[in-house]
Amino acid sequence: MRLRMWGGVGLLLLSACRPDQVEHLSNTKELAVEAENRQVKRILPADLLRATRWAGDSLTRTADRALRQQVATQLQAGSVVDALPAGHIAAFAVTDSLAQVLQATLTHVRRAPGSGLNDTSRVVKRPSNEVFTYERPLLVTDAACLRCHGTETDIAPADLTLIRQRYPQVPLGYRVGEAMGTWKVQFTRQGIAEFYTMKTRKIFKRRF
Repeated sequence: MRLRMWGGVGLLLLSACRPDQVEHLSNTKELAVEAENRQVKRILPADLLRATRWAGDSLTRTADRALRQQVATQLQAGSVVDALPAGHIAAFAVTDSLAQVLQATLTHVRRAPGSGLNDTSRVVKRPSNEVFTYERPLLVTDAACLRCHGTETDIAPADLTLIRQRYPQVPLGYRVGEAMGTWKVQFTRQGIAEFYTMKTRKIFKRRF
């Protein structure tokens, strides 16, 4: 080990280093990904609207699946009346954690039969600088839906009587393919911006 004076500054030069003194970086790939994720990327207004649709689709499809699974379970048990509230409760419960991540509020609005909407209908808006909204119809997809929401010929007489007694506000008379309601979601700008960042980075592409 030698000490050499250079320009009035003492420079300590190591004459040799043993291999066990060298720290090797074994996770260089992970560090590169992390470095990419930390880069600040500009997000345009069009990107935020696109991300609103992505996030809205993800959230409402999750709600759809939970609703239909719970309704199917209740119908198999023979309880048509219990299937009406159970489906919606399950839909909101299963989407709660995802809604928190997206900083979103999910609601459902009933719609009278014959609205003419289809599953390709989407309404994405930005009513203010900090708020984004998304709407998509909830469709009657099969005959199982008609056991609670169909016409008088689709619902068993005893079930129809109970539905009218316990849930008189529920509209009936739907047919397969019609929208029986609308999913509505409100997002914060921060939630949408973070979702867009995660969605467009390689490490998060399959997270949602």
